[in-house]
Amino acid sequence: MINVRKASDRFHTSIGWLDSQHTFSFGEHYDPSFMGFRVLRVINEDKVAPGKGFGTHPHRDMEILSYVLDGEIRHRDSMGNGSIIKPGDVQRMSAGTGVSHSEENPSTARPVHFLQIWIQPDKRSIEPGYEQKAFPPEELRGKLRLVASGDGRQGSVTIHQDADLYKALLAPGEAATLPLREGRYSWVQVARGAVTVNGQALGQGDGAALSSERAVELAATEAAEVLVFDLP
Repeated sequence: MINVRKASDRFHTSIGWLDSQHTFSFGEHYDPSFMGFRVLRVINEDKVAPGKGFGTHPHRDMEILSYVLDGEIRHRDSMGNGSIIKPGDVQRMSAGTGVSHSEENPSTARPVHFLQIWIQPDKRSIEPGYEQKAFPPEELRGKLRLVASGDGRQGSVTIHQDADLYKALLAPGEAATLPLREGRYSWVQVARGAVTVNGQALGQGDGAALSSERAVELAATEAAEVLVFDLP
């Protein structure tokens, strides 16, 4: 079974310096029918104006992944970490017992376009943690590359949950398949371009929940950048 969440049906926040599309309920946008999917709680597609950003704010008991599509993010947090997140990077912050951080666009000339993803951890009140890794395009072309997992295998960042995140760069006509074990679920998010997912057409910004499927079968109908979650 496949349930599609069209890009045009997402919640929308626009406050001048920020344009954000929320796949699931977030902040003042609340719909009990869209509180996440399985342990996946948030997918926000954010565009932040030059020199602007999210000031220091707290989180706890959440695994937070940042994934940049265009531009750069300057990250600072209460654990003492400071970094620049670029396209191809995946950053993981485990909020655990509590952490504060800020995310800003360091450019004075161009916006930053990124996805922020929240996954519920398998345990509460863990020690906060931070990790950032780069995944070059050659590792993603024409295939699904594991970038986040519960055990850090294959060089992925480690999250505190039995969930895997893959990403792929597919040229028109290319295909990739992810088998799903019995009892597993999947969410597919199209960051750019267009694909079919088990025969269902998805465009940029669209997402789809897969339940009781044996595999995720992607086929690009135009050049595409896709995220695939394997979820408990």
